Amino acid sequence: MKNTLSTLLFLFVAFNLITNKSSAQVSWPIVFESKSGFVTTMYQPQLESFKANVLEGRMAVTIKPKDEDMVFGAIWFKAQMSTDIENRTVVLENLNIIKTHFPEMVNEEKSKKFSNFLSSELESWNIKMSLDRILASLDEVESIKQLSDNINNDAPTIYFRTTPAVMILIDGEPILKKDESIGLEYVVNTPFFIVKDIAKNDYYINGGKFWYTSKQILSGWKESKEVPLKVREFAEKNIVENKTDSTAQSYTEFPELIIETKAAELILVDGEVDYKPIDSTTLLYVSNTESDIIMDINSQNHYLLLAGRWYKSKLLQNGNWTFCEPDNLPTEFKKIPDESEMVSVKSSIPGTDEAQIALLEQSIPQTATIDRMQAKVEVKYDGDPQFEKIEGTDVSYAVNTDKTVLLINKVYYCIDNAVWFMANSATGSWDICVTRPDEVDQIPPESPVYNVKYSYIYESTPEVVYVGYLPGYTNSYVYNGTVVYGTGYYYNPWYVNYYYPRPVTWGYGVHYSPYRGWGFSAGISFGWIGWGFHPYGRAYWGPRGYHHGYRRGYHHGYRHGYNRGARAGYAAGSRNANRNVYNNRNSGVRQTGNNKNTRPSNSINNKARPSTGKANNMYSDRKGNVYQRDQKGNYQNKSNRQGQQHNKQTKPNNTQRNQQLDRSHQSRNQGNHNHNRSQQYNRSPSRSSMPSGARGGGGGGGRRR
Repeated sequence: MKNTLSTLLFLFVAFNLITNKSSAQVSWPIVFESKSGFVTTMYQPQLESFKANVLEGRMAVTIKPKDEDMVFGAIWFKAQMSTDIENRTVVLENLNIIKTHFPEMVNEEKSKKFSNFLSSELESWNIKMSLDRILASLDEVESIKQLSDNINNDAPTIYFRTTPAVMILIDGEPILKKDESIGLEYVVNTPFFIVKDIAKNDYYINGGKFWYTSKQILSGWKESKEVPLKVREFAEKNIVENKTDSTAQSYTEFPELIIETKAAELILVDGEVDYKPIDSTTLLYVSNTESDIIMDINSQNHYLLLAGRWYKSKLLQNGNWTFCEPDNLPTEFKKIPDESEMVSVKSSIPGTDEAQIALLEQSIPQTATIDRMQAKVEVKYDGDPQFEKIEGTDVSYAVNTDKTVLLINKVYYCIDNAVWFMANSATGSWDICVTRPDEVDQIPPESPVYNVKYSYIYESTPEVVYVGYLPGYTNSYVYNGTVVYGTGYYYNPWYVNYYYPRPVTWGYGVHYSPYRGWGFSAGISFGWIGWGFHPYGRAYWGPRGYHHGYRRGYHHGYRHGYNRGARAGYAAGSRNANRNVYNNRNSGVRQTGNNKNTRPSNSINNKARPSTGKANNMYSDRKGNVYQRDQKGNYQNKSNRQGQQHNKQTKPNNTQRNQQLDRSHQSRNQGNHNHNRSQQYNRSPSRSSMPSGARGGGGGGGRRR
């Protein structure tokens, strides 16, 4: 067809016009109408491969010239992913058209001109898509495999209470530091406020409106009605003021204090255990707790979900909790209906759609573009630099700094918020790193710097470095078909003059929320945690990366059931895009990808828009033939081959082609479904921001309302 080439050129310029609108995601299909009356429609991409930050796929395309037959074809593309996990968006940048398939376009010279034209224009073409739609499409990519991390799943000590209680965690044996000016000592290795009045030899704990006193740190705590003025003033000066949650406000009696120095979790039930049935199953769940507790009637076992791991016990009170392999869960777990209060746990049940989505999220990197001239890091040590060899590797790491510093082959590497720097000495000066050492992949989960193996350098130019990190960098790992939090190992902190904690797994009610990732159960009150003498408090929960590591912060007021939106689901899960650690001017992160200021797009006097009337029902097979799916599930072959019968109907059968088309259709529908749920969550008025200064949650539960 004589005008096909010019129409195709208009088609790809239309990409430029549509996809540079940074405020909106692309809705499919996209329709473009030229001055000459050509109407071009582009359908949602079908993905074929995903490696590092590069996606490859294909798209079905239709072109309808005025007064002529419609042309059907496909294009193959390769693009660099720029992701914003916080806002659940993906931008496909630097789009390269690998191949086109329009059967009637047989002129090789025109094809070459077409390809050259595209190559000269692609740098400004960016497609903004929903992460949830990308995740569903990735389910079609056969090459994505999730390998299990060799983590520790031993059960922590589990405290069970039916009356108000708070667990105070101390990182090992208490370390006291003296403030000479006021005659007080405070416990360094905890995010809780624990001080000692040296003159009276009394200890004090403050949490929200409650004060406690004891003659010893680990036990004997009771209500304190008289608190020395200097202790109160010390607290007012150093405790970050946070809004007390409604659970804490409802307490009229002092909750019990449980002081723990080792791995532990607190499970709170509001009074006598209230079992309720899970419809369509032989399961019960405990309804008056924020914890995920399910009872299997057949075995009489209770199953408790902690940090993405399942533990079982016959008893709740004084239970003998043991780890349950995910694939050994009762088969009834997979039958939990979407309308159930306990639907949220399906993300931790292998083989469910929710678990598959969670696994796919583990393969999506958070990306950034680092300006090589502006990116800087400063490393301070508590004394002279001290390095410790990681057993079984060629890597050593610095133990006396709050930064991650590695020594590999006589070169020093600092990984700060997932950005790599290198130097010839432990103290710098530090330059941006453009090559990630292979030895990093040797680091085992027993090491406190295990997470850095999930931070990557993709490529570089003389001006910038493209980097990314997977959820493993923020302590989210894969185990046996599920996503879990933390390695389960205890890492010794550093303390001489300064206290440098290591990432922890247990003690803060970490739980997984679909669409929101990991969060903390704040339990009784924000006021229990995050006081000002702990500038490194965030290290308890690992590095933040370009965005806060636990991108939802607290889930205070945590509720089961995301299917009803956050109004009754995860009621106060917070999003922390505003806490991007690179928001400051000298960060070295360029505003690209989802926050980009790209060069102006080519301007032509044509109109491109998302379609409001056309169904997103065109698919291409791996050969580039285009099929339209009708409401009955039949496919029509729309490829315009000369001499071939058009619109030949192909009913679904067991052929590989139709199985692939059905899979594309299912993933497209699933992506739309997940996207709508995610949007509902984001729009919910019940979500609240993480309070200023907060870095984690207190152990425990609260009330289900």
